[in-house]
Amino acid sequence: MRKFHFENGIELEFFGGAGEVTGSKAVLSAHRKRILVDCGLFQGEKTSREKNWAPIPEALTGLDAILITHAHLDHCGSLPRMLSVGFKGPVYCTPGTRDLMRIILLDSAHLQEEDSEYANRTGYSNHKPAKPLYTVKDAQQILRQVRTLAIGGWQTVVPGVEVQFTRAGHIIGSSVARFRIKGEKRDFHITFSGDLGHGRQETIAPPDPLPDTECLVLESTYGDRVHEKQSALALLQENIQQISKNSSTLVIPSFAVGRAQEVLFLIRMLEDQGRIPRVPVILDSPMAEDATAVYLSHPEDHPPNLGFERKQRNFFPRHFEWTRTAQESVELAKRKGPLVILSASGMLQGGRILHHLKTRLPNPENIVLFVGYQAEGTKGWFLKNYGKKEGSLRIHHEPIPVKAQIESIDSLSAHADANDLVSWIRSSPKKPDQIILNHGQPDATQSLAEKIKKELGIKVIPLI
Repeated sequence: MRKFHFENGIELEFFGGAGEVTGSKAVLSAHRKRILVDCGLFQGEKTSREKNWAPIPEALTGLDAILITHAHLDHCGSLPRMLSVGFKGPVYCTPGTRDLMRIILLDSAHLQEEDSEYANRTGYSNHKPAKPLYTVKDAQQILRQVRTLAIGGWQTVVPGVEVQFTRAGHIIGSSVARFRIKGEKRDFHITFSGDLGHGRQETIAPPDPLPDTECLVLESTYGDRVHEKQSALALLQENIQQISKNSSTLVIPSFAVGRAQEVLFLIRMLEDQGRIPRVPVILDSPMAEDATAVYLSHPEDHPPNLGFERKQRNFFPRHFEWTRTAQESVELAKRKGPLVILSASGMLQGGRILHHLKTRLPNPENIVLFVGYQAEGTKGWFLKNYGKKEGSLRIHHEPIPVKAQIESIDSLSAHADANDLVSWIRSSPKKPDQIILNHGQPDATQSLAEKIKKELGIKVIPLI
């Protein structure tokens, strides 16, 4: 992994999120103290996921504190593993991140336990016995070590090192982490963007301007592209009108945290504007249901004047339903249209969405609508890019015919694109002395590095 040295003995070393959009981990060392910034799971292709089972590097033992920028699994999903190397220190994050992280980590641990139990029962695993990556008990323990910090103020995390959170505008609770490291002659600032938003979401307020910093660690997920500026409302309207006319089904694979809430509110907006008929809209994801409650309870991250916390009825579609139990989900998979189904996981890596696809993909009048990033190697990436061409998608070891229409709304991404990232750098009162690019595929990271050098003249180091 790459290590960087700064003045006054400050060091920064990356253990994930370098040359890939997953597994974010970086250790900041100063004043003989060590802070881990983000502790993410590796996701995507099998070779990437297998890294989760590797021994924890010695450099990640003996940490003094952990800081989490936001609650997506690729930034917090490995937290319970840190207990296995004796971590007993504080985990710092915003209140919104704490509330979402509780949902996400407990769900992840539950799935780990389910997977290991299934492996032992069926004998499909090479490990005898198969064990979970971590348990629900582990997740509960690490959550007890969480300490929340409000947006805006400075807080000492270890002696000589303070942190200030500013809004990242990505999901509820997402933050940019600006560290101030005390020095004999001057203080040194290093800022981590986490995952940055862009200000075009309806349910999340835009990022705060980039604060003054000597070094910026910047994500580059969409560093090689600019989001299409087509109207998400217009595209969603078109798809809902079509399934209403055909009495068919619109299946939306949706991330339980962030995208599900945005899509629900967009549907309500279309209804209020009289642009779509009122069709049943079903959220088939217990985690998304819990995450929606968190979204509505954190008005500090909402755009001003929406008032979700006071008028929750104005948030949900008018013919809205939840499903909670597995039996309700099974019954939903058999239900006739017209209807809209939002279900997880967003990249088709597992979950209830797969059962809906098994029943809906063979019908050419149905529509599968992608509304989020599809990491290379995932089922979602394959279906979006090759499903129609190949003619089938393998689900639960069975080839399922792909006859449904496959659509996408790329403008709904919660990540900043290349232009957004450059504009955010420009928002700082002073240019950073240098920028380290992480959290991106090599092509995206390299493209953004060249763009920043050309347009801003800043020293850029791409982690590829």
